[in-house]
Amino acid sequence: MQELDFMEQNFKVTNLDRTFGATVTGIKLADIDDNTTKDLYRLWLERSLLIFPAQHLTNEQQVRFAERFGKLEFDLSPISNVRTDGTVRDAKDDDIVKSLRGNMEWHHDSTYMPVQAKGAVFTAHQVPSKDGRTGWADMTAAYEALDQSMKDKIEELSAYHSYEWSQQERYGHKPQSESEFNGYGFDVDPKPLRPLVKIHPETGKKTLTIGRHAYKIPGLPDQEARDLVKHLEDFACQEPRTYHHAWTAGDAVIWDNRNLMHQAQPWDLTEPRIMYHARLEGDAKSESALNYK
Repeated sequence: MQELDFMEQNFKVTNLDRTFGATVTGIKLADIDDNTTKDLYRLWLERSLLIFPAQHLTNEQQVRFAERFGKLEFDLSPISNVRTDGTVRDAKDDDIVKSLRGNMEWHHDSTYMPVQAKGAVFTAHQVPSKDGRTGWADMTAAYEALDQSMKDKIEELSAYHSYEWSQQERYGHKPQSESEFNGYGFDVDPKPLRPLVKIHPETGKKTLTIGRHAYKIPGLPDQEARDLVKHLEDFACQEPRTYHHAWTAGDAVIWDNRNLMHQAQPWDLTEPRIMYHARLEGDAKSESALNYK
């Protein structure tokens, strides 16, 4: 990576041994100023995923940090198998756990909404004794690695994305009125139509938009469309284009949802895992679905 000319050399950057990502140390996110924010933003565009160990952010501090990178789609959501009373949810039939299982497949956030998310800030508050990593995959590097025939094939193709389809079809998940799951994204209609190949609005690079919510491509039979998306995913989500982070309580990360997919990895769901997610709102000019413009 080309060295960035930071305004203030007040933190240390260690690049991951991947096509993307960096660990940032020597910084306290709760206390950063505007100049440091500008440096971090530039680094974020360059590396897409920034990992900040041992931050121990409060919920309010997490929201304030996220807001430095843009407006929020929503300020804070628990990603957890623990109820508010501290008990662990049923590992099979609980609606919240069904949503957690869905998150174990590769996806971009909010491709099923009219405007795709820009990015997200994630924090770990309690982690299981083993497993439960989070993975990211570099869709810009994946596109660049495709052979020309595949690039030509997908250049003009678009896919419909649906959270209702990805949860109900695969997990029988249709929240009932008494469910604690709020059904966010289930009732979007029409389903957003997104190009398989898009231009990142800030880097200008081509990147793939695929993942578990993509289920139908105009002009292709449905099964052929899903097979194509799965073929692209299997090709894309390989090292050195993937990284899976082993969490320690107190870690914070921010990722660029416009060119990274992500997934949770399984853990023993009888063990508690408490994470918090703040989602950055996408720019309507660049992240709106084709059928919403």
